[in-house]
Amino acid sequence: MEKVKAAFIAIWGAVLGFLGVLAVPVFLLVGCNLIDYITAFIACKVNGHEFTSRKSLRGIAKKILMWLLVVVGAIVDRLLIYAAEVAQIRPPFKFLVACVVAIWLVCNELISILENIKAAGVKLPPFLEPLIKNIKKQTEDKTKIEDPEQTPEEEQKEKEGNPNG
Repeated sequence: MEKVKAAFIAIWGAVLGFLGVLAVPVFLLVGCNLIDYITAFIACKVNGHEFTSRKSLRGIAKKILMWLLVVVGAIVDRLLIYAAEVAQIRPPFKFLVACVVAIWLVCNELISILENIKAAGVKLPPFLEPLIKNIKKQTEDKTKIEDPEQTPEEEQKEKEGNPNG
């Protein structure tokens, strides 16, 4: 039993050491993924909808793709760090992009969880959904980067909030 405990602690320590500041957002994302999956299942059952294996697999695939999106953020971080080191600049971050991606995904998952809970007939505190949407919007606003390929017309449509014209 002690060997199992020691192995668990060693693995856990290695994961935390590797992830560093990314550990909290990643663990929050995984936890939210699980809660979202469970609340979606409950909402389906409460409303008499069928929770099929196809829906289930599609949901699991989306969760895996979210994790891969965080990996893409970590790859971008690594590229930025490499470029900074080549320019002999010491970057003040290790996983900035990956953390922002994970936080944005956690906000999306939290909104989905609230929607599932609401669909199951539970009344939500009135401040909770706007609070999470505000955090998501602040994350988006603080990290907004202009798309160099976007035309002035597309930019105007986006500002008006009408992506379809």
